[in-house]
Parts: sequence; C-alpha cells; structure tokens
Amino acid sequence: MTDGRAEAPVAADLSVGDTGPEVVVSDLDRSDFVKYAGASGDFNPIHYNEPLATAAGYESVFAQGMFTAGVAARAVADWFGLANVRSYGVRFQAQVWPGDTVTAVAEVTGVEVGGDVATVEADVLVTNQDGEAVVTGRASAELPADR
Repeated sequence: MTDGRAEAPVAADLSVGDTGPEVVVSDLDRSDFVKYAGASGDFNPIHYNEPLATAAGYESVFAQGMFTAGVAARAVADWFGLANVRSYGVRFQAQVWPGDTVTAVAEVTGVEVGGDVATVEADVLVTNQDGEAVVTGRASAELPADR
C-alpha cells in the first residue's frame, strides 16, 4: 500500500513509457513559500520578502527549489509507495513564481525483474502552466515482480 492513496503497482503491470498520476499544485502564492520555510527551516527572505527579492534582481519572490522537488517526490511516492522508493534525485531547471501552477509526473524508463522483485526506473518532470520544465529528475523503486 502507498500511504492510503492507492495500492502500489507491480512490475508486471508497468511498461516503459507508462506515466503515473499527475500531482498538480495550483495558484501558488507567497504564503505557500512561507509555509514551506516554516516546515523546512529554509528562511531565506528572498522567498517571501518582495523588496529584498527585487533588490537582488529577481522579478518577485520565488519558491524554494526544494519546495518544487517535494512536489516531484510526491508524484513518485504516490505512485510507487514511499516505502518502495530506493533512489530519488532532481535538477532545478527554472524558478517557480507566485501565481504559477506546477504539475509533476513520473514516467517509467526501465523495468528490471530479478526473481520476485523488480527495480523500476522512472524519469520525473515538473512543469509550470506554460509547459516549461522547472524540475527534472530520476527515481527508482523496488516493487513486487507480479501479484
């Protein structure tokens, strides 16, 4: 089971190119960045103090990179089950601004079966409302080979 959302898939049900459920976070605003700061301890004021952000040359405050990485992680964990995830890594591609909507999805890139267990590899992508990649990454999960 994945943390109560759905049953984790088995490798026999997955093929290269399959995508998991999308995770969408709509209409982000400064309060989302402040809440994340409180949860993570990342209180860099560039994420919530408009005058400081613009003085530093940014158009506005912007989301912490790890906030967006967390959206990607949720797509992986919701699909494969958090306990089954063996590796996860991301690369930041672009900033996320107030008003943005981000969508995360994972896509199977490989399935390697070894007895009763399989390793599933996936690419992870988070895009904004314009289709621009803001985070890319990879993850792997260990799943039962079959039911």
